[in-house]
Amino acid sequence: MKIISILILVVCFLITLALGAQNQELVNFNYLAAQGEFQLSTLLGIAFGSGFGLGWLICGMLYLKARFSKNRLTKKVVKQQKELDQLRAEPIKE
Repeated sequence: MKIISILILVVCFLITLALGAQNQELVNFNYLAAQGEFQLSTLLGIAFGSGFGLGWLICGMLYLKARFSKNRLTKKVVKQQKELDQLRAEPIKE
């Protein structure tokens, strides 16, 4: 299954390269500090790549936050389980 997903990803990448090679049109791009003329394919590639990277960064941070929270809560449960076992093992004093 993993090989199929990698193959699909490679095919999509190749299609993107083929379409990008056809878009050699120069466009004016105004950004905060200045403006420049870029090829449409380059501009789209930069926008897509930066969005993809930003998305992975955000998802990675949220994943790490959830994993650290899970580990902390698991340690807390183990500690409470040990305390509960100790309370159950003590004899009842009357």
